[in-house]
Amino acid sequence: MGATPTPERLSLLLGLGLLMLATLPRYLVGGHETRLSVMLMALAVVAVVIVLQWRLLSDEARSRLPGLLRLLGVSLGAGLVMMAVWHTLTSDFFGWELLVSHGATLGLLLHALWLWKKTPSA
Repeated sequence: MGATPTPERLSLLLGLGLLMLATLPRYLVGGHETRLSVMLMALAVVAVVIVLQWRLLSDEARSRLPGLLRLLGVSLGAGLVMMAVWHTLTSDFFGWELLVSHGATLGLLLHALWLWKKTPSA
């Protein structure tokens, strides 16, 4: 419970928040008001945790965060491109809201895998 926050965890939390934001258009277009409400409540909780984690980071850890956020942005962009190619090859039609949601999901997964690969084993 008392784990020390790291910039890697914070970048993953920020990615999770972006992923949750990316799913909102799907719920709006689909008319899923209950799911939208639950997602907004969960997004508020994630935002609070992000702020708390940020406040607990040391100055040295905060200085590493910009590089991790660039990696997150590249991962999200790569996920979006890969999903656009995948949907183009395998589906007849897909909406932009589905593309953004699936691209953000793949991008966050790529970011997490990159951090896992980069982190030394304990």
